[in-house]
Amino acid sequence: RFCYCTSMNSAGLLCETERPRHSPFLIGVSGGTAGGKSTVCAKIMELLGQNKVDHHQRKVTIVSQDSFYRVLTPEQKAKALKGQYNFDHPDAFDTELMCQTLKDIIEGKVVEVPTYDFVTHSRLPEKICVYPADVVLFEGILVFYTQEVRDMFHMKLFVDTDSDVRLSRRVLRDMRRGRDLEQILTQYTTFVKPAFEEFCLPTKKYADVIIPRGVDNMVAINLIVQHIQDILNGDICKWQRGSVNGHAHGRSLKRGVAEHSEKSSGGGSMPVKRPLLEPSTRPH
Repeated sequence: RFCYCTSMNSAGLLCETERPRHSPFLIGVSGGTAGGKSTVCAKIMELLGQNKVDHHQRKVTIVSQDSFYRVLTPEQKAKALKGQYNFDHPDAFDTELMCQTLKDIIEGKVVEVPTYDFVTHSRLPEKICVYPADVVLFEGILVFYTQEVRDMFHMKLFVDTDSDVRLSRRVLRDMRRGRDLEQILTQYTTFVKPAFEEFCLPTKKYADVIIPRGVDNMVAINLIVQHIQDILNGDICKWQRGSVNGHAHGRSLKRGVAEHSEKSSGGGSMPVKRPLLEPSTRPH
C-alpha cells in the first residue's frame, strides 16, 4: 500500500520509523454513549477484511478518543470510583495530546496511544502502537467538539442511536463491571445525559453522514465500506488533489446514498434533503 524506503537497520530489516510519511484518509466517528460507534468501526474493519490483518499489511486502523482521558488526581479518582466524576465533559479529555497524536498520524508517523483502565480510572503503563494506514477511523463521543480536531477529518460520521437503547446498553455494560445499578442511573442522569445534550448532540450538525440505528443499519455501513474501498483501490491521490477537508468525498457519498434512496422508493421526483444514513469494554 505504501512504497517503503530501502534503508535498512543493522539487522537488515526496514525500520517502521524509516518509512516515508503519507497522509491517511481520516474519518471521524461520533455519537452518544453506548451508541455503537466502536461496533460500527469494527464492522467496517470486518467487511473490509482488515480485522485480522497484521499491522504490516493493515490498510485501515481504529483509534479511540477514550484512550485520551486525562490522568486523574487522587481527589478526582475518588469521585470517579463513586460515580461522581463527569467523564462526558470535554475537560475530561487530554485534548492537547489527542491533537498532537492525530497530527502525527496524519504525517504518517508511528504513534503510541495511551491505554486507559476504566475499572481503576487510570492510565496503564502499556501503550498501543498505531502504525501508518491508508484510512484511519477515529471514534469517540466528542471527536467533533474541538474545531482543531474536527478540521482534521476528511469525512465525519455520526452514529445516531435511540437514547433508551443507549441507556440500556450502558446499564448492562456497567453492571458487568460490578457497578451498582443506582450509581449507574445517578451518574447517567447527573452527568451523561446532560453532557450528551450540551456537548455531543450539537456536533451532529458537523457530520457528513448520519447513521441511524448504528450497526443494524447495514445499508449505510455497506455504502461507507464501498466508499472506503474506492479510496483503498486508488482514489487516494484523487482526494488529496481535489478536496478540502474531504468535502468533495462527503458530497460524493451523500449523492450515492440519495440515488440509492430514490431507486429504492421507485421514484426520483422529490428532492432528497438528507441522505439515507440519517435518522464493549469501553465507557462510550
